[in-house]
Amino acid sequence: MQKLFKDILGTEGVKGLMLFSFAGDPVYIEFNQAPPDGVESRDWRVFIESLAGMRETDLIFKKGRLYIRRTDAGYLVILMGFFVPIAMMRLQCDILLPSLKPAKSTKGIRRLFKK
Repeated sequence: MQKLFKDILGTEGVKGLMLFSFAGDPVYIEFNQAPPDGVESRDWRVFIESLAGMRETDLIFKKGRLYIRRTDAGYLVILMGFFVPIAMMRLQCDILLPSLKPAKSTKGIRRLFKK
């Protein structure tokens, strides 16, 4: 998974990212620097459940920003500074989303004619 998120984590000002399942369980967590206190040990279930129906959001706080994007695998939460261009994050996520889709199984004779 590290290869998938390389471009996002390589963006200047991005502190880290977390991918959560729809149930709120952490699927993947990586930080560029030391994670903020308690981020990894926190129970994210209530927060993730509150995002139901949301496609994307950008939350701004006193010490930074969170960009949250719904994927087929769950919710991607990107921790970043104030000066990261949100249009760049959207573009990076648009490029990344097809990679996170679960593989579809083919049925019957169609599996013989895969491209």
